[in-house]
Amino acid sequence: MSEARPTLSVVIPVFNEEESIPELDRRLRGFLDNLGETWEVIFVDDGSRDASPRLLQELVEKEQRYKLVSFSRNFGHQIAITAGTDRAEGESVVVMDADLQDPPEVVRDMIARWREGYDVVYAVRRRRLGETWFKRISASIFYRMFRAMLGFDVTLDAGDFRLMSRQVILTLRSLRERHRFIRGLVGWVGFRQSSVHYERHPRFAGTTKYPLSKMLGFAFDGITSFSTLPLRVATWLGALAALLAMGLGAWAFYVKMHGVDAVPGWTTIMILVALGSSVQLLVIGILGAYVGRIYEEVQRRPLYTVAKEVNFSVNDSGNPSDPSDPNGVPRSQAPQPPGLPAATDRGRGGRAP
Repeated sequence: MSEARPTLSVVIPVFNEEESIPELDRRLRGFLDNLGETWEVIFVDDGSRDASPRLLQELVEKEQRYKLVSFSRNFGHQIAITAGTDRAEGESVVVMDADLQDPPEVVRDMIARWREGYDVVYAVRRRRLGETWFKRISASIFYRMFRAMLGFDVTLDAGDFRLMSRQVILTLRSLRERHRFIRGLVGWVGFRQSSVHYERHPRFAGTTKYPLSKMLGFAFDGITSFSTLPLRVATWLGALAALLAMGLGAWAFYVKMHGVDAVPGWTTIMILVALGSSVQLLVIGILGAYVGRIYEEVQRRPLYTVAKEVNFSVNDSGNPSDPSDPNGVPRSQAPQPPGLPAATDRGRGGRAP
């Protein structure tokens, strides 16, 4: 028989956070030991190149409820979250970052809302301390624009810090696209959703792992994963450019007819260039982005590869890090065939919540 399922699983992606890990451990233990619930913490080392792997190894050796998944290389923040939720056994699962911008103490309020019957509880940022005005404004604009593009609701001013019920986690496990935008996926699956508010603190130590280039890529992944609006925008831009080209052609023809000095053939060249190259590169780039995502999806490569797992149990379902499944999820947690209910426990142990 499998062990009793913990009430709470905490999933924490880690990438080069050696300065924060000791304080993170202190804060977690101080909170979780007084929570009055059974719990587990799953650290996902996303190919860290500093002392983070060693520090995490020391933590899991001292505390059996701490568990460690180490990637073979860096796969990215969203994939690290996926690996943690693939292995989470709790009736509720909280995702939070290792830099302590997300206070663990807020989880108590999340659990209270979950016990009221909500399946997703977002932690909404009342204030974002320690962040530049550019990041605050750009994030605010992006999420409002993103919500306007979608056919479902997305909570504003909320990151990946949230609680999800086991039913939501089991549903998310069936969604295996490579370019993952967890915030959008959680909104897409639906279920009863609520929120709690908190002040987001500055990083405890170190520097952000999301510079501007990664933020732009993250935003682009979010848009292209859930909306075809960029393709429609490309069409509109093409139509607008054609109208502008017609106006430019009319102006060039006017210049020629009124005898203004011009190089022979200049009129024809201007018209052809304006009509032929107005927005071609932009449209090709947008199409290429979508085609590239199709190409990566049909390859069916695993979402991640695991180098090591610590403190995970092995039962008759097999090793939780079985690499043979093409979706990057343990064989015993593989998605069900289409048409079967999503909310069936496929976790290790096979016990329904």
